[in-house]
Amino acid sequence: MKKTALLIMMVALPVLWGCRAQNRHNDMETTQNHPTNPLLCDVQTGVCETPGAAAEAPAAGAPAKLGDKPIRIVYFTDPICSSCWGIEPQLRRLKLEYGHCISIEYRMGGLLPDWSYNSGGISKPSDVAHHWDEVSPRYDMPIDGDVWLEDPLDSSYPPSIAFKAAQMQDEGLAIVFLRALREMLFLEKKNITRWEHVAAAARLSGLDADRLRSDYEGEARQRFEADLALARQMGVRGFPSLFFIDAQNQVEFVYGARPYPVFEGSLLKLHPEAEKTAYDTSWQGLFGHYPTLTVREFAVLAGVARAEAEALLESLTTAGTLHKITTKNGNLYKR
Repeated sequence: MKKTALLIMMVALPVLWGCRAQNRHNDMETTQNHPTNPLLCDVQTGVCETPGAAAEAPAAGAPAKLGDKPIRIVYFTDPICSSCWGIEPQLRRLKLEYGHCISIEYRMGGLLPDWSYNSGGISKPSDVAHHWDEVSPRYDMPIDGDVWLEDPLDSSYPPSIAFKAAQMQDEGLAIVFLRALREMLFLEKKNITRWEHVAAAARLSGLDADRLRSDYEGEARQRFEADLALARQMGVRGFPSLFFIDAQNQVEFVYGARPYPVFEGSLLKLHPEAEKTAYDTSWQGLFGHYPTLTVREFAVLAGVARAEAEALLESLTTAGTLHKITTKNGNLYKR
């Protein structure tokens, strides 16, 4: 197990790019040496990076392997990470094509503890609005920055803890819950630190909202703290961070919003015999897997040009088959 942690550290530590998580234990050093705000994700690298985060010595033990699949992916993310929202098309395709040989373990990284800092020209929530509107076309995923003007979040910790509470009920439904939270935030401009929105996302995902509240106020916080400790142990500097690990503890590291071949290549490097699964690329088949899709997601999953994807989704909306959520920076389609 120590070998796994050490290998991961060797992969993660050299990364220098810049959604950056604030190192709340070393705020002064962070501000002086890394004047980049945690919410200013680098549009070139597709990374939301931790400024000045120093990894701790590897602790004994590593994440337990999920199931008997040959490749485990440990994914560090955050509910408000715009770059993580940007890789949803890639992750959804990876699950469809290689879900039979991968397990993805979702871990929360702690992007925004609070606003008790000032760096990179960002000192208050309203400063983030313009940046989010800029990164939306970069990822071709709808992100409306006006939430930071209308109902800003004080921290990403409450929705992160809520996700850990959701995992305590059901791992699969927790992923659906995380998706619902992100749609509320990025498209509907809802402050997902407010319990009414968290509870609504729980109900939409098939979770018990009352139990979620109980777990949120109890063990989920400790599980979130364990994720933060694991992130430090594994040398995580920002999000998205994905560690591909095989049975021999070999590691491939994918950092930031990368094209799909990077994700697929990391998998195949560790597991060359992995065979791609064919899946139904019709609109019925894709919405059967994922009940909500952006234009970018549909294009990537269907293997068609973006213009063709948008024309089809619009025609289905006109016919009343799909419902469209419209934002100033893109749309989401629901069955």
